[in-house]
Amino acid sequence: MTQQHTRIMAVWGMVLSLAAAGRAQDPAQRGLAIAQEAERRYHGYGDFTASLTMILRNGQGQESRRTMHIQDLEVQGDGDKSLCLFDSPADIKNTALLTAAHKTGDDDQWLYLPALKRVKRIASSNKSGSFVGSEFAYEDIASQELERYTYRLLREEAVDGNDSFVVDRVPMNGRNSGYTRQEVWIDKVEYRTLKVEYYDRKNALLKTLTVTGYTRYRDRFWRPGRMTMVNHQTGKGTDLIWSDYRFGAGLKDSDFLKDNLERMR
Repeated sequence: MTQQHTRIMAVWGMVLSLAAAGRAQDPAQRGLAIAQEAERRYHGYGDFTASLTMILRNGQGQESRRTMHIQDLEVQGDGDKSLCLFDSPADIKNTALLTAAHKTGDDDQWLYLPALKRVKRIASSNKSGSFVGSEFAYEDIASQELERYTYRLLREEAVDGNDSFVVDRVPMNGRNSGYTRQEVWIDKVEYRTLKVEYYDRKNALLKTLTVTGYTRYRDRFWRPGRMTMVNHQTGKGTDLIWSDYRFGAGLKDSDFLKDNLERMR
C-alpha cells in the first residue's frame, strides 16, 4: 500500500467517523445543531431595509391591504432591532412598531399609535396578541433568537420539493408565549425556514406559516418574497409580501430609539 493510498484511507476513515458521530447524536443535539447552522447562515448581514405589503383575509376570503417599510439592525451579543412603519391606508399610516429582541429575557416592544399620539409598551404577557389585526402575533414579528428555545429533531421529510429537517422548537419561557411549541421545516441545503406550525397552549394546531419566493442577496443571504400565515381555528390569514431589500443601509442604534417614534414619518 502506497503512502498516498494510506493517507486517502485515513481521511476517508475520518469522514466515516464524523458521519457516524453525527448519526449517533440524540434528537436534541441534532435539533440544536441544525438551528445553530440556520442561525449562522442567516446572520452577518449588518443591517437591511425592505418594503412590505400586508394582505389580510377574513374567514369569508375578503381582503384588505396595508403597506409598510421596515429597517433591521444586527446587534453584536444581543438580539436584533427592527422598526416597522406603516405607509397606508390613511387610518393606520405612521403607526410604528419598534422591537429590541434579546437573546435571553423578554423582548422590548413599543407600538406608536398616531390617532392617540402616544407610545404603548407591549407587555410581556401580551406578546401573543395580534399585530394590528393580522394573524401574526407580536412575538412572531420579533426575531426568533436561538437561545430562547430548546430544539429536537423530529424527522426528515420534503416540503414543496425541498428535503428538510423538521425541528421541534419549544419556548424556554412558556409563560409569555402563546405557543407550547413550534414545528419548523428547515431545508437541508441552504438551511432556510420553509414552514412553521404553531401549537397553542392546549397543544392544538393554531397556525401555519409558509415561507416562499426566496432570493439570495450578496451571494450569501437568503430572504423570502412571501410569508403566509393561516389561522386554522378562525379561518383567517395574512400575507406579507417582501420587496426592495437593501443591505448595508448604514443603520445605527440611534435609528431605533423609542423617543423617536412620535417623529417617524
